Amino acid sequence: MNLTRRSLIGAALALPVAARAETFAGAYAPKAEPVAEGVWMVRGADAPILFDNGGMIANSAIIATDAGAVLFDPGVSLEHGKALGALAQAVTGKAVGRVYVSHLHPDHALGAAAFDPAIVHALPATRADLERDGEGFSDAMYRLLSDWMKGTHVVLPLGDVAEGEALFGGRRFRLFAMQGHSAGDLALLDEATGTLLAGDLVFHDRAPSTPHADLVKWRAALDRLTAVQHGLLLPGHGPLDRDGGAIAQTRDWLDWLEATLTQAVADGLDMTEAGELPIPERFAGLKAARYELQRSVSHLYPGLEARLLPRL
Repeated sequence: MNLTRRSLIGAALALPVAARAETFAGAYAPKAEPVAEGVWMVRGADAPILFDNGGMIANSAIIATDAGAVLFDPGVSLEHGKALGALAQAVTGKAVGRVYVSHLHPDHALGAAAFDPAIVHALPATRADLERDGEGFSDAMYRLLSDWMKGTHVVLPLGDVAEGEALFGGRRFRLFAMQGHSAGDLALLDEATGTLLAGDLVFHDRAPSTPHADLVKWRAALDRLTAVQHGLLLPGHGPLDRDGGAIAQTRDWLDWLEATLTQAVADGLDMTEAGELPIPERFAGLKAARYELQRSVSHLYPGLEARLLPRL
């Protein structure tokens, strides 16, 4: 048999198609933890977005109402959103009737693809952010998560949420329009139980992420949340806060981060050196601390250098 280079290449290209079967068997399996009357928390992994976790790293909440379940943050992908919708129906006995997206980040927002856009709500700033960045986020998630993202497309929320009271299915909420973690950060207080859904304005036992952060506005948002009378707090990442310490913990990290990076710029450290600075022992229990410090250097260092270093 006379094998030419062309025939070998052709055979090599043909073999994967003939031999490869669909091997992806991942499936989301979110679990609902009852935390108050008619309120469930769905915990995300305390980790970066990875193929191994399917991007299921953000917390979600389910609230039962007479008009259907309310889902706060629908997850990262079409299939994740579908799994959360099925879970909501299982625990409440009703299909999802309203979806709130707390902010633009894909682990919280792209699962809206599983729902009728007419029931997906967010702040106007969040809709504008997703109009600008949604397709880019989607592309990035496809690269990171591949088959987990199958069929996912960007669904823009209505952008119709305003601060104040909202009544749905006989259940009364207070909605808060804030910013700091992003340009539009929605928080929700369930008045019947005093449960505060804080989105990514609050991280608990997990280092905060800062890709769109304005630290001054973020601290102002934390001041507002501190003033909201509540019992339980459900953070965007990390375990349920039952003792009121998560807001202070988030602020402590942000204060330390800003002071540390400001000093690093003044000391002439480059970004690699800044990312290797020691993390205080009081943050030893925070998941992903080194990872988020290094990410925050990439997010915040250029602006600090522009502000603090002399122009030449």
